[in-house]
Amino acid sequence: MANPSPALFLGDALALDFLNSVATGADAPVDWIEDGEGLLCWLEQAKLVSPETLEAMRAQALPGELDKVADQARNLREWFRTFVREHKGKRLKPGALAELEPLNRLLERDEGYSRVVVRQTDEGEAFEFQPMRKWRSPEALLLPVGEALGRFVCTEDFSNVKACEGQSCTLLFADHTRGHRRRWCSMALCGNRAKQAAHRDRIRQV
Repeated sequence: MANPSPALFLGDALALDFLNSVATGADAPVDWIEDGEGLLCWLEQAKLVSPETLEAMRAQALPGELDKVADQARNLREWFRTFVREHKGKRLKPGALAELEPLNRLLERDEGYSRVVVRQTDEGEAFEFQPMRKWRSPEALLLPVGEALGRFVCTEDFSNVKACEGQSCTLLFADHTRGHRRRWCSMALCGNRAKQAAHRDRIRQV
């Protein structure tokens, strides 16, 4: 059953938001892609797949097929988490390419193409060259995720990738702040909690 609460998008990078699709809550881990419906909901919230495509996938999928794709997504997530944790905090070196072979194998399955469409603009209608993708099976839902991971590897400075310093927090983020002093996934979730704990410690020491 899909998690009813909205997924967390605090990583400042879609690839890290994918890793943060499982997080440690107050009592237990929460996994937004624990099953097929959860995966579809997360993809829609991430704006990686159109609602129309997701509805088509719901209609055409065989029983249990989407759950199997969600299982693949979780495996992809944990593989990429290992890669990110290994390399975060320092620049990614070309020697890491061999470690990315599973991602390249996923990307090889993509059936992307482009077409000319008409798009509405403030000045009126205009032609646009739009990238498209063929959705031949539910497994194709992994392709936009793989694309996000690939773009992240190629464009993000891994020196800016950090783990939240909140106690028991498992979230990762890209620190794009001036001075790169961000410490928390968010002030609301972990920053204020840490400040309150530090304040209580100071009172006890008086």
